[in-house]
Amino acid sequence: MDPLSTATIFLLFCLACLVFFVTRHKSSGTEKLPPGPFPLPIIGNLLQLYTLFPSFMELIPGPHHRLPKNFCRLQQFALDEINEHKSTFDPSAPQDVIDFFFIKMKEEGQNDNTEFSFDNLITTVVDLFAAGTETTSTTLRYGLLILMKYPQVQEKMQEEIDRVVGRTRSPCMADRGQMPYTDAIVHEIQRFIALIPMSLPHAVVKDTKFREYIIPKGTTIYPTLSSVLHDSTEFPNPNGFDPHHFLNKDGTFRKSNHFMPFSAGKRLCAGEGMARMELFLFWTTILQNFTLKPLMDPKTLDITPQFSSLGNVPKPYLLCALPR
Repeated sequence: MDPLSTATIFLLFCLACLVFFVTRHKSSGTEKLPPGPFPLPIIGNLLQLYTLFPSFMELIPGPHHRLPKNFCRLQQFALDEINEHKSTFDPSAPQDVIDFFFIKMKEEGQNDNTEFSFDNLITTVVDLFAAGTETTSTTLRYGLLILMKYPQVQEKMQEEIDRVVGRTRSPCMADRGQMPYTDAIVHEIQRFIALIPMSLPHAVVKDTKFREYIIPKGTTIYPTLSSVLHDSTEFPNPNGFDPHHFLNKDGTFRKSNHFMPFSAGKRLCAGEGMARMELFLFWTTILQNFTLKPLMDPKTLDITPQFSSLGNVPKPYLLCALPR
């Protein structure tokens, strides 16, 4: 029998930790679980393992060693921003979310149960940068790779940009309604890459009947977005890149209820509107001014993700942007 790989040992270790914490929680009822969605406190919280078992984690090889250091750098960045805001804070003229948070902290200073604490302020700033920049930048990078892979799609998109926007002004959101092919590409890139295959956990607010099942109140659920984005009943070529998934036969834009890269329901991504605006404007502005060329045959470009777990990340690539 072949010896277990380090990856297998690591997964078994995580599973053992999960069983341990869930069992301890059920037996005592007073112990606090590690941060993370109940009843899966370990999932999505590898940092907690470093706190609990630092010596053991150091023995396991892999890229996870960079996680604590990178997270500390992100926290320090947030702390520096907060301290800078402290020096210029004027409660009569708040400038951004940090200033408004300061105001709430002062209002609820005597409330021991307040959520407006300094630690939560750091977490909020980190979340804003992580969720508000990393997802959009990764989608942009993935989209540029796909456009290099399919030069005929890129060329047709440039033709539409030239026809509607021209070369003398920058694209704006008012142009999107007249650019169905470009709009379809923006949607198809997000559908194809399924950046966040499994959405963030949500809790059921009341006992809910779903088909033949009863989901008790408080149950943690994970919407599997990739199963909808790659549904063959809605998208004929679910595993391929095809802008026609979002085009009618007459070339007009086709909406789809299966398009949900930002999750679904009332608790979908709060930054959806801004992200969609940014993706449209960035891609159209880039292709208005440049033609994207790979340093190899486009057919050999690999657009499968480098990592595929909580998020799909493209492989590193080289890009040549030729002025038009």
